[in-house]
Amino acid sequence: MPAVNRRDFLEGLLTKPKSTESKYDIYQDEIFLKYSNKEAPLKLSKHRSGLSQYSGTWGEKQKIHFLRRLMFGVKPSDVAALGSMTMSQAVDTFLNTPPPTPAPPVNYYENIYADPTGIPLGSTWVNAAYGDGTVDYYRRISTKAWWMNNIHTQGFSIMEKMILFWHNNFVVESNNAGDARMFYKYLNLLRTHALGNYKDFVKAVTKEPMMLFYLNGHYNIKNSPDENYARELQELFTVGKGTGLWNEDDVKAAAKVLTGFRVDINTLTSSFNPAFHETANKVFSPFYNNTVITGQAGAAGENELDDLLNMIFLQNQIVAKFICRKIYRFFVYYNIDATTESVIITGLANTFIANNWDIKPVLSQLFKSDHFFDSLSMDCFIRTPMDYFMGMMRSLDIQFPTSANLEDQYKAYYQVASLSSICGMDPGDPPNVAGWTAYYQSPHYHQMWINSDTLPKRMKNTDALFTTNGIYVSATAKIKCDVLAFAQTLSDPSDPVAIIDDCVKYLLAIGLSTSLKDSFKTLLLDGSGLNSSWTTAWNNYMANPGNTTLSGIVSNRLRDMLTKLLRMAEHHLC
Repeated sequence: MPAVNRRDFLEGLLTKPKSTESKYDIYQDEIFLKYSNKEAPLKLSKHRSGLSQYSGTWGEKQKIHFLRRLMFGVKPSDVAALGSMTMSQAVDTFLNTPPPTPAPPVNYYENIYADPTGIPLGSTWVNAAYGDGTVDYYRRISTKAWWMNNIHTQGFSIMEKMILFWHNNFVVESNNAGDARMFYKYLNLLRTHALGNYKDFVKAVTKEPMMLFYLNGHYNIKNSPDENYARELQELFTVGKGTGLWNEDDVKAAAKVLTGFRVDINTLTSSFNPAFHETANKVFSPFYNNTVITGQAGAAGENELDDLLNMIFLQNQIVAKFICRKIYRFFVYYNIDATTESVIITGLANTFIANNWDIKPVLSQLFKSDHFFDSLSMDCFIRTPMDYFMGMMRSLDIQFPTSANLEDQYKAYYQVASLSSICGMDPGDPPNVAGWTAYYQSPHYHQMWINSDTLPKRMKNTDALFTTNGIYVSATAKIKCDVLAFAQTLSDPSDPVAIIDDCVKYLLAIGLSTSLKDSFKTLLLDGSGLNSSWTTAWNNYMANPGNTTLSGIVSNRLRDMLTKLLRMAEHHLC
């Protein structure tokens, strides 16, 4: 951030009380306006290195950076699991090892609201009848909780990060769809195509029931074409928006091509109905080389979708660069200067085209590159609310209720989704069809995640993890950090220096000075100044883990240290 450092930006927000207005407006936030970028941050360009394969040090710092960007959070066992893998092998593992398909969400709500379709507690509802609006509400909660569970229990794969990336690209809103079954099917579509072929992905999304309802494709019929999806197909999914690109006539022509797709609300499948399709020829602008898509009658009318996509993807450099910029902003950094555009984006785009729109080669090239592992590409953007909360809970090894207590398990995971939501990122419900503004709103981008409304909410709930009451879930469950169990995941919990080093390494993006580390170590030493005071206390506890006095001594010191450590500005960076 120009003119101020990251800590000034984040700590400055804490001095301003939370707005009392019923609807928060970031552009009226004095602290945000004071510290956020007003123009492109030229001094923070990321073009020092290129796409040549990285051959530098593959040490702990590089491994943690790699894991943070491709997963949600990082913990010692993640780094250990990389074992003797080379950097290239690690990237290949994350891209080419398909994670198990998670079992579908289930009825956790039976004791709250009896499922009118007869689905019993613990059984999945995804293939059941609709029911009513109330049960659909609980099913949407079930789906969001299931999604958070998938993130929390993710394996060595980029899949969960890719699902979030594509959700922000192919936006739908679960509240808008009004059917949780379609929301679940949509998330499965993202999982199916996340690492496949992008052109095939666009075609599948075009016919996906939830998208057909969300952008009115289901209502797009001849004599009354609806232009919503035709516009977003070009503006948000393929070409982008700008001078000299597609025009309004192209939107109208594309809308006519797309007439006839319908959703069967009973089977939640889509089909093509020739009776609703416009069979006249569709004429496009000079941007598309004055292409004419010949109108087809009957079942053949569906083939016009392929003609439309073929025409759009012939603008290969434009389409490839548009998607590669999104990938770059999601995984590397938000600012793309002229050199980054010409070296990184163009290079990735050429790979995208050369591989006939397959996604994996692009990701592989990026994640194996000098540019990705350049020190300037590390620790440089503010974590999204989902990454902040779910990543922190993975890093702290926080345990959630098990399936033996199904209701509390789902409530707990939904609570995390709710925390993300109050901080500006509601999983499944971006604010509009363009997605979350932090991914596209220049010049602020990711700085929009942090302001005097959202930062206190982050910190309040982080603090709560180290309290006796934790974050409330139900009368029988709460989310809290077992600090004694967490300490035992670290390299040497009997050594206060090792504890601080490990906590800084895994919980903060940027390392701290020796004096700052010492200030946190003092909390473990209880002011004694002697490392042995912690070592003795820890060893006494380990020798008598059932002794509440001994466990209380070390747990209280750990809670104090972790509470203060996670208030650091560096905890919000990735």
